Amino acid sequence: MKLSTFKGGIHPYEGKELSKDRPVREISVGGEYVFPVQQHIGAPAVPAVKPGERVLVGQTIAQAGGFVSANVISSVSGKVKLIEPRLTASGAYVNSIVIENDEKYETVPGYGQKRDYKALDAKEIRDDIRAAGIVGMGGAGFPTDVKLTPKDPASIDYVIVNGAECEPYLTSDYREMMEHPEEIVRGLEVELSLFDNAKGIIGIEDNKRDAIELFTKLVRGHERISVHPLKTKYPQGGERTLIYACTKRQINSSMLPADAGCVVSNIDTVLSVKRAVCDGLPLITRTITVTGDCVKEPRNFHIRCGASYNALLEAAGGLVKEAAKMISGGPMMGQALYSTDIPVTKTSSALTVLSRDDAYDKKESACIRCGKCADVCPGGVVPQILMKYALAGDWEGYEAAGGMECCECGCCTYICPAGRKLTQAFKTARRNVMAARRRKGGK
Repeated sequence: MKLSTFKGGIHPYEGKELSKDRPVREISVGGEYVFPVQQHIGAPAVPAVKPGERVLVGQTIAQAGGFVSANVISSVSGKVKLIEPRLTASGAYVNSIVIENDEKYETVPGYGQKRDYKALDAKEIRDDIRAAGIVGMGGAGFPTDVKLTPKDPASIDYVIVNGAECEPYLTSDYREMMEHPEEIVRGLEVELSLFDNAKGIIGIEDNKRDAIELFTKLVRGHERISVHPLKTKYPQGGERTLIYACTKRQINSSMLPADAGCVVSNIDTVLSVKRAVCDGLPLITRTITVTGDCVKEPRNFHIRCGASYNALLEAAGGLVKEAAKMISGGPMMGQALYSTDIPVTKTSSALTVLSRDDAYDKKESACIRCGKCADVCPGGVVPQILMKYALAGDWEGYEAAGGMECCECGCCTYICPAGRKLTQAFKTARRNVMAARRRKGGK
């Protein structure tokens, strides 16, 4: 099997065996549901309901606040209790619509209405995707209808489905691939219908050989879709690294994938596109991995957006030992949590609970100039040099040294024998560079 990949990267402990072989379990809980109006990149959604109002499943409770924004849809029926800031996985308090689930799950008219996507034109498909509130569900949360509306659709050569799932411990994409392969292919076909000249690529890492075999068999003879086996390596699923591995085309921080003739969608996003366009179902649920050595029964759960992470942890049997670190997402690019009293959102992917915090426990010392950080950097920069500028607060020097090509993947911090907190420093530096650009009126 010929494997595609990129230069650099690391091989951290995968941890996927904890949850990969257990089928997804659907759970539904009562009580309070919390819907932040900012679950995506771009402008916050604008609340379209008021306290005291009763809402239905599938009802738009917050409308997109601009072109780059996304609707928020209720996953339950019940009464709006209040609208107030609530804690989210990012650690920030975000204005949120709080609904008391009446557990009747009454739906809006037309909910779940089946349609033939081939009878719809491109505008109707994009409108359906926007109405459904679909965003990139691999972490970033970029509105999907915007991604699928490039300036020149004829210039798109590839629509790539990201089935790499390179983040350690996470297995939700794998379970979706094994349990809903036909729907994923149909979702890709829906996206391809928007681009007359494009081919579809499903990229899957070779630690999921059964998924590679399944999809290869499923698309055999398909004129527009192929499967690309990928080398198992982190961050193989990053947008830039995935595009390069699948097409040998390169993009940098000043480019969008569309500039290289590519559109990239996560597995869950493609599923959501299919269900919105073909089944009349908005984005109101997520498949989430609950895992780690502290969790009693690691597995994947299908749960309604707005439910609490506490419900996920309870469904997994709770904790069997004291947690040193709780993460929304995986250990490489996830966000550390100090509370699980936060809502499941469109971009939630996992709750990882570990008894050790390797990043914190690693004692930091001076750089020993070994060069390992440069060897593993998928962005082709030299973290040792970037760190010098970051520590000095020299944002111009940081940018000139290629600092904006850092994708914050954490490879350099992981590999550093001196225990230097490189990625954290680069995140701060990148924010300062972007702030300086905004002050100058740039992008």
